[in-house]
Amino acid sequence: MSDKSKLLLVDDEPGVRESVQAYLEDSDEFKVKVASNANEAWDFLQRETPDLVISDIMMPQVDGYQFLKQLREDPRFKTLPVVFLTARGMTSDRIQGYDAGCDAYLPKPFDPDELESIVKNVLKRRKIATEANGEAAQLAELLQDVKTIKEQLGHSSHLVPTPAPIKIELTPREQSVLDLVAEGLMNKEIASRLDTSVRNVEKYVSRLFSKTGTNSRTELVRFALKHGLTS
Repeated sequence: MSDKSKLLLVDDEPGVRESVQAYLEDSDEFKVKVASNANEAWDFLQRETPDLVISDIMMPQVDGYQFLKQLREDPRFKTLPVVFLTARGMTSDRIQGYDAGCDAYLPKPFDPDELESIVKNVLKRRKIATEANGEAAQLAELLQDVKTIKEQLGHSSHLVPTPAPIKIELTPREQSVLDLVAEGLMNKEIASRLDTSVRNVEKYVSRLFSKTGTNSRTELVRFALKHGLTS
């Protein structure tokens, strides 16, 4: 299924690879690919990027720490979640793992239920962080668009007559949403400001698109500023 999380398991012990792969795939939430060493894992990563890597530390040729260093030095894998599995359970070993940039550390022998819980938690935190970064990027882009639109309208106002405000009937709540969109706020922030749900805000924004004949927030803000629908 396409909605399964893709995991890469790297371990030189065939028994560990087989048992962990079988257990995680049995949950029906993960698709697990396996590699017997770090070099094999690196070759796999050139073809496909998983959602998370589970790696042993004590491996021949290239150990887990070296493998993780290689990942973190590559821009493609700087934020790729990595969970370490290892027989080395000393505090100093765990500190070295976290210093190297791993997201979680599970000493062998381990309970498969705990591994599954760790994997789910790491993936959940990554999803939340990704969504937050995406919203921040959208907000920054919208704020820049609003600034640019205002500058363009300001520069052209002395050359081109200001269009007369057009008559568009907006409800008080639609007007409030429009004003906040023009401030550069995203739906979640507007919902918080107006003490309503994000779904309601989405409904009002959709109505504004329909009433103004626009298709994006940037177009909506440009239209509103140009025709005096907002300050």
